Amino acid sequence: MTSAANAPVLEIRGLTKRYGELEAVRGIDFHVQPGEVFALIGPNGAGKTTTLRMVATILRPTAGTITMNGIDVVKEPDRARQLISYLPEEAGAYKNLKAIEYLKFVAEVFFDDRERAAEAVRMGREVSGLGDRLDDKLGSYSKGMTRKLLLARTVMTQPALAILDEPTSGLDVINALELRERIKQMAAEGMSVLLSSHNMLEIEFLSDRVSMIAEGRIHATGSPAELKERYSAENLEQVFARVARDGREVA
Repeated sequence: MTSAANAPVLEIRGLTKRYGELEAVRGIDFHVQPGEVFALIGPNGAGKTTTLRMVATILRPTAGTITMNGIDVVKEPDRARQLISYLPEEAGAYKNLKAIEYLKFVAEVFFDDRERAAEAVRMGREVSGLGDRLDDKLGSYSKGMTRKLLLARTVMTQPALAILDEPTSGLDVINALELRERIKQMAAEGMSVLLSSHNMLEIEFLSDRVSMIAEGRIHATGSPAELKERYSAENLEQVFARVARDGREVA
């Protein structure tokens, strides 16, 4: 992970999202460093996906700021979108296209330069690990195969920040391990990752730091090892249970 002395890729300050009287996200703060895998975890309805969607420019915050490489994401969403790629938990692809055609389509939309588009497709092919099955239509793919292709699509443009919501959803153990290793490798090469997952083993394996969110508020932030030591816990599930129970906020 890159030193904290460097400017964050992503900085969140006082981020708030209201739906009428419901306050889904309540003034949260966090940052993501270059090459860091930062996880946001919590129970269903905690505000995780809402936060990821605001960072991805899909939702507009009610209050607060989102800054990415010096760009105000709320004021300049088009510029911010050039730096990010987003994989939602429930994502699909064009079932009538062959997988390789889908990767080429995405690359051509994202890049005007043919060489950069071709390089993105090459990386997508490599990351997917689907080999000859890339010549098959997506309608014939299993959920796991589709997920591998979508993750490849997400990272093949080499974004400054990849936003991954349940990235290995639907994958078997072997395929999930392969994709986690690839995510770690790309982070080591400089790509930052904002991650959300219900799989605590995945979170521990991938994350440099973790924030635990409940009822729209962040209650604890630290490395997995720091959080387990701080709460005398054997795993992150125990940490979260204690944080949620005690309602303690940790800087």
